[in-house]
Amino acid sequence: MLTPDWPAPHNVKAVCSTRSGGCSTGQYQSLNLGAHVGDNALAVSRNRQLFQNWAKMPGPPVWLNQTHSTDCITLVSEMHPGCDADASFSNQPGLVCTVMTADCLPVLICNEAGTEIAAVHAGWRGLCDGVIENTMRLFSKPSGCMAWLGPAISQPVFEVGAEVRAAFIQQDPQAASAFIAGKQDKWLADLYLLARQRLAHSGLTMVYGGQYCTYQQPADFFSYRRDGLTGRMAAAIWLE
Repeated sequence: MLTPDWPAPHNVKAVCSTRSGGCSTGQYQSLNLGAHVGDNALAVSRNRQLFQNWAKMPGPPVWLNQTHSTDCITLVSEMHPGCDADASFSNQPGLVCTVMTADCLPVLICNEAGTEIAAVHAGWRGLCDGVIENTMRLFSKPSGCMAWLGPAISQPVFEVGAEVRAAFIQQDPQAASAFIAGKQDKWLADLYLLARQRLAHSGLTMVYGGQYCTYQQPADFFSYRRDGLTGRMAAAIWLE
């Protein structure tokens, strides 16, 4: 597992899985945490328990039904898994905010006081439409927060159409700096920079991570863009 390298308060715990250490086989080898991708259900259940045990979580991760939306839910003690949302927020100890990815960007956020946390699934659609902004509105003081950017597809291999670039620029003209012209009217998009820009607009400027590439590191990460049929990693954060 990856542990964020950031100056979070010590009661804030955060981890991100890799693809290694589980019991799934084939395209899902080996720590697939996605129950919606066609993998053996028993293997996924075992992998999720391994993830929980290794990270020494206080309880099961709260798994979301992610739909590339901008919805962020606030976790409560009686929360059931499978809620439709692409981010979760908590100010209660023991509730594990969790998102799954396989090229999209996982963003973990906490405040400096160690009383508020969130996990965000930032694919390009949700990122463009405002999932980060919707999440940051739940924090009492966004300028007193920090974020960690987990493994995502990197700019050299993330090719998108002109309509994607135009959609981002329509929302924020500064987004033009996150795109490099590619081949045949395509563009190479920098998810990490786009997320940093949106976080900054919300008042958050302390940003860490962002050095991985799911597509170019096949031994470490699942990548939907690279493999199509594949597993999912998870990024999780909780308060002790």
